Amino acid sequence: MELELRHLRVLCAIADAGSVGRAAAHLGYSQPAVSTQLRRIERHLGEPLFERGTAGVRPTPYGAEVVAQARDVLARADAIGHRPAAGPARSRRVLRVAATNSPMLSGAVSRLRTRLPDLSLALSSVYASSRIVELLEEGAVDAAIAADYPGMELRHSAAVRHRGIVTEPTFVALPSRHRLRQRAQVPLADLAEDAWFLTPDDGAGWPGVFYTACSAAGFTPVAVHEFLGDQTQLQSMIADGLGVSVVQPTLRPGPHVVVKPLAGTPLWCRYVLAWRPDTVADDLVEALFQSATAAYRDLVAQAPHLRTWASRLWSVAGA
Repeated sequence: MELELRHLRVLCAIADAGSVGRAAAHLGYSQPAVSTQLRRIERHLGEPLFERGTAGVRPTPYGAEVVAQARDVLARADAIGHRPAAGPARSRRVLRVAATNSPMLSGAVSRLRTRLPDLSLALSSVYASSRIVELLEEGAVDAAIAADYPGMELRHSAAVRHRGIVTEPTFVALPSRHRLRQRAQVPLADLAEDAWFLTPDDGAGWPGVFYTACSAAGFTPVAVHEFLGDQTQLQSMIADGLGVSVVQPTLRPGPHVVVKPLAGTPLWCRYVLAWRPDTVADDLVEALFQSATAAYRDLVAQAPHLRTWASRLWSVAGA
């Protein structure tokens, strides 16, 4: 067989929906037809593209690469023959989006542009979730990806609504020669003598939740370096043994850095989609949400340390 655009659309629909059945409903096909199409595509490419589970499907690392390439091809195909009309430029809806430090942003934006090619996005990087709420309240932005923490949910007026995208555990990044590098999970108390790199106050509960967890583990960090910047630079400093850092579990470790779960999972973070209902319609909210969740599934597919942690958790829960 030869891959056609319809095959690429099937792959993207499955990745976005996280389920063959939901993808089939979105495409207007039967579930057996989509399942058969997926098997043919996988046979053609010679590798599985999705991992099957009780909760649905998620891309394999190879599948995530294929889906990303498929999205690029589809976006280029959709652009063929499109050119600005003569005369005054046709007005396009501009959606103003603010986002905190989240690796899902790039994938979410890419998917949203594929879904809604006539939508223009104006993106703003805003670290503090408290500031994101202010921008929404002021009407300076229409929608946002923000963060909060269990028991400290995002607070705002009735002019703003929010919906949880994902609640994820917080992991720790260590130098590959660290004394705890062989541990499957690292007790927070065993890091009492290490220096830490921490991001600044985000107005939503960080780093207070970190210090509370340290206190519960029986220690106060001996040294804290405030850092907000390039992840490559952070990992370089960790690799050099200058400290350790709590990190998002989807982080791809660089050379000489390992990422480990914290034993007992003392720290969690939730990413939320927030928006102004007076400027963002329900169908656009759903498109934003689906794009963000699909982007996160792709990140999980490329984070073996997170998948291993999750499989152990599910195994214990089902015991």
